[in-house]
Amino acid sequence: MKILMVTSEAVPFAKTGGLADAVSALAIALSRLGHDVRVVMPRYYRIDRSKLSLVPGPMGVHSGYQEIWTGLYEGVLPGSKVPVYFIDHEESYGRDGVYGTAGETDFNDNPQRFSLLGHAAFQLCRKIRWFPDIIHAHDWAAALAPIVLKFNERRGEFAQTSSVFTIHNIGYQGVYSKHLFPYTGLSWDNFYAAGFEDWDRMNFLKAGIISSDKLTTVSPTYAKEIQRPEYGFRMDGILRYRSKDLVGILNGVDTDIWNPQTDPLIPSNYGPKTLAKKAVNKAALQKRMGLPVDPDVPVVGIVTRLADQKGVSELFGPAYGSAWRICTEINLQMVVLGAGEQWCENEIASLSHSLPNFRAFIGYDESLSHLIEAGSDFFLMPSRYEPCGLNQMYSLLYGTLPIVRRTGGLADTVENYDEQTGEGTGFSFDNLTPQSILDTVGWAAYAWYNKRDHVNAMRIRGMSRDYSWDGSARHYEEVYSSARPSAGV
Repeated sequence: MKILMVTSEAVPFAKTGGLADAVSALAIALSRLGHDVRVVMPRYYRIDRSKLSLVPGPMGVHSGYQEIWTGLYEGVLPGSKVPVYFIDHEESYGRDGVYGTAGETDFNDNPQRFSLLGHAAFQLCRKIRWFPDIIHAHDWAAALAPIVLKFNERRGEFAQTSSVFTIHNIGYQGVYSKHLFPYTGLSWDNFYAAGFEDWDRMNFLKAGIISSDKLTTVSPTYAKEIQRPEYGFRMDGILRYRSKDLVGILNGVDTDIWNPQTDPLIPSNYGPKTLAKKAVNKAALQKRMGLPVDPDVPVVGIVTRLADQKGVSELFGPAYGSAWRICTEINLQMVVLGAGEQWCENEIASLSHSLPNFRAFIGYDESLSHLIEAGSDFFLMPSRYEPCGLNQMYSLLYGTLPIVRRTGGLADTVENYDEQTGEGTGFSFDNLTPQSILDTVGWAAYAWYNKRDHVNAMRIRGMSRDYSWDGSARHYEEVYSSARPSAGV
């Protein structure tokens, strides 16, 4: 099949979160299966044109009130032959930030910027004379592509093209004033027919959900959760209506980057048969974070965005968060790597100064994130919701047992420990409260001190699971096939 990925971000070119990793990894995995996969995205200011190839001739894109003339560049996803096409338009993309900046978290012209992307996807295909079987759009910023396909372009060269829309995080929807709707380049009749209308505003994600042929999200449990009011962010009703077209497919892991047997960012490589070498990484982590080097004390690692979604209020909330009690009532060490909400950064800094067994690095450091995965004994993810999650899969690969709230992809990837049999790959809880976090970390510490044979068996079991993108890509093949006109769509 010929598959066009439409996205606002893809590694290594632009990244704000897991979306970028998923798009690139899926495109490469599908290419390995023999599909002709191509990616289109904006050329942001920080994407160096000198490292790309210019596609000759300007490209006219009718978007909104005007014909916009853009440049077109071509690159390739590293380690693959997957072409990446970059829409070059300085007024729209020649600035810092993908969706916004620290000073302006949501650019007020985002409807124009990402409407341009949606229309440009079709002009790209015409320019290179390549017409896809599937247009696969990712999250709200790419949602206009399947909408334009349905209402404007499903004729001529695109008559046999079908659309798939993936919801990576339903909390981000692209909601703006309806007075900006003309910038989408669609008729006002489509404002209601496509599903944009949202309490007298326009909602890109909602329209993408209603207008696409097939829908996916990034884990089976999340596909069920977003059909319920507590997780659906007001989209649960239309997702229940479209439930027959919604499939949850678990994201994979880029095992070229995350593999303890080959990882160049950790001091000692190891695998299921050489697990004893993990102790070298633990000692290096303790030393780097200024903790006593002690192999007998369990280390609990955290790598996270310091945002409400990640359960940081229950973990670090002043006066009621569980981190203080965890570190004062349980014999362990805790290391944190993250950045985000200012109150949380301040609280973590305070804990670092107050607790001898708690250390943190505020910010992001790629090598430290790998060292935390390799050197920790447990990895804590008390997420309020987690569409898929990657760190719990990294942890399993690195023999670091996850401690997670049972939600979304965390529920799909972590098998709860059974004290009687020793089965499982981690520790799970349901209610997001400081007490639940404390109790579950305490349970993990109990297993460390009293059931070490169970801990080691769980480590090996988790490291032996297949988390690659190959299986996920085959599930996407099935979705693409079901979206094709021959499947009755």
